[in-house]
Amino acid sequence: MKLFSVVLALVLSFVTGASVGASELSTAKPEQVGVSSERLERITQVLRADVARGRIPGAVVVVARRGQVAYVQAVGFRDKAAGEPMTPDAIFRIASMTKPLVTVAALSLYEEGRLLLSDPVSTYIPALKNRTVGVERKPAQREMTIQDLMRHTSGLTYGNRGTTEIYKMYPESSNASSLTLTMDEFIERLSTAPLLHEPGTQWEYSLSSDVLGRVVEVVSGKPLGEFLAERIYRPLKMTDTMFVIPADKRARIAQPLPTHPETGAEYKLADPTVPRKFDCGGGCAVSTAGDYTRFAQMLLNRGVLDGARVLAPRTVQLMTADHLGQIARGPEYYAGPGYTWGLGVAVRQENGLSPMAGSAGDYFWPGAFATYWWADPKEQMVVVSMMQSPLGRHYQQTLRALVLQAIVE
Repeated sequence: MKLFSVVLALVLSFVTGASVGASELSTAKPEQVGVSSERLERITQVLRADVARGRIPGAVVVVARRGQVAYVQAVGFRDKAAGEPMTPDAIFRIASMTKPLVTVAALSLYEEGRLLLSDPVSTYIPALKNRTVGVERKPAQREMTIQDLMRHTSGLTYGNRGTTEIYKMYPESSNASSLTLTMDEFIERLSTAPLLHEPGTQWEYSLSSDVLGRVVEVVSGKPLGEFLAERIYRPLKMTDTMFVIPADKRARIAQPLPTHPETGAEYKLADPTVPRKFDCGGGCAVSTAGDYTRFAQMLLNRGVLDGARVLAPRTVQLMTADHLGQIARGPEYYAGPGYTWGLGVAVRQENGLSPMAGSAGDYFWPGAFATYWWADPKEQMVVVSMMQSPLGRHYQQTLRALVLQAIVE
């Protein structure tokens, strides 16, 4: 327990920063917030076993309940090839965990009346007006809106989600395209491809958040990274969340294993120290477990942390409400049964149905490289897990099961 307290105090310095306020994330023994220390230790055991088996290089996990950090663990290697152990302040490529950040930034503009969710996207990006749908290129019945971008009902897609002619017209992902295309070239590529579906008729995971990031730039008059820092990172003291890692932080980058642990295929991630040609709002940020815990706790606190208000309570309520209703989810709905889509996050509607443990009202969205978080208002809990691996889906379910079985009151 003494060792645990020392490690907890170390990580807390990254989670809370130096600020003091009513919403500050202080430390607590697990039992003080209704969680079993013994059962939380199962997380450590499972992760260490998987490091030993060569399934993951390492991981950092933070569990906070009732506004206090009750568990934090750094396991395995930050860079196994170099023999560098994992550290609590390791920096990870968070991929699609960028999407909730950009959605919150856009919602902060919505709160100021500078954009409306019902606005056509072409109001801000004229090149996306007069879209066509399908290989037949029929004129779209209506324009995509800001709400469509936030809930992935715009009709846009990812080029790597299918093999039909329409998919081939789209960039594979913004993680890849931002290394070779400028934002103008990226928008031009989208403007010439037909939509996969009529806007507002079907959920399709897509490049929508990247377009939303461009809308934020147009409305704010600032680069996306600069606006995110102004509205989210600095107020929340998220000191290690950004698009490009500077030289003085490069030694903290978490690296994946060189090959897929199940197939043996080469597994390589983009170098986050290399500048991109545009700030991609759909998947190019890096962060730490501590930083993202602060972001998630802000949402759980209904928009505020340490006295810094990022969103109004009713805006967080809007963000985490059901925005799909009867809209079709599509054949590969990522969140799975029991979940709908809010604005920038998947939201659980039922206690059952989903194979993932959780309770109605929880919300989340993962990153493709095995970073993960969720917030559960009913349990007053925030959980953040960071690793760099192709096995993300497995660890989403594993982590939920290991964390939620530890709640004892």
